[in-house]
This record gives sequence, C-alpha cells and structure tokens, in this order.
Amino acid sequence: QVQLVESGGGLVQPVGSLRLTCVASGSTLTYYGWFRQAPGEERVGVASVTRQLGRTNYADSVKGRFTISRDNAKNTVYLQMNSLSAEDTAIYYCAAGRTTWQPSLLSSDYNYWGQGTHVTVSA
Repeated sequence: QVQLVESGGGLVQPVGSLRLTCVASGSTLTYYGWFRQAPGEERVGVASVTRQLGRTNYADSVKGRFTISRDNAKNTVYLQMNSLSAEDTAIYYCAAGRTTWQPSLLSSDYNYWGQGTHVTVSA
C-alpha cells in the first residue's frame, strides 16, 4: 500500500512563494503529480514528474512559476511555487501512479492520493 503525505501549505501573500513537500512510502511508483482543487471547481493537474528520468509536465497556468522536482533517495516530491496569486488558492494534492510512462496531468492516471494541503494566497 502506498501512502502520500503532503506538507508545506499555508497562508502566503501575493507574489510570495511556498514549497510543498510530498513524502511517499510503500511501493515504488512510476510518476508523481500535484493537483489542486479550488472551492467550487474540479480538481486539475498542476505538475507531474517521472520518477526515473525526471521528465516534467506543467499546466499552462503555472508554467514559469512552479517547479516540480523529486528526490528518489528520500522518496520525496516537491512543488516550488513562486509568484503566487489569489488564483492559486486551493487544496493541493500529491498523487502517484504507474499507469503510463509519461508525466501525466490526468487524475484518471493516478492510483494513489494524499490527504491534501491548503494553500491560501491573500494579502
């Protein structure tokens, strides 16, 4: 059984930065992703990374501002978020999967999910 535990969320001012951390335990997965769900909206993929080669994929809304990375030795995935705005306010979820070999942004490609961490961007 795979467990994913996120941390690092909180309140940040506009144009500020946060780094989210996701620690994975259990079986080795092929890729990891970060998703977010704003109030009243569907959960959407933000960024993903493959475990072996470190290939990445980003949603257009975060390109150039967010960076996903992984440390395989620590079974940890990070999401560095810069230049945050109110539109980034959401619950952020870490996810992991083994369905494909690509860094997917589709929630249907993920098998395991964390409990989520809140990110609020407000002055």
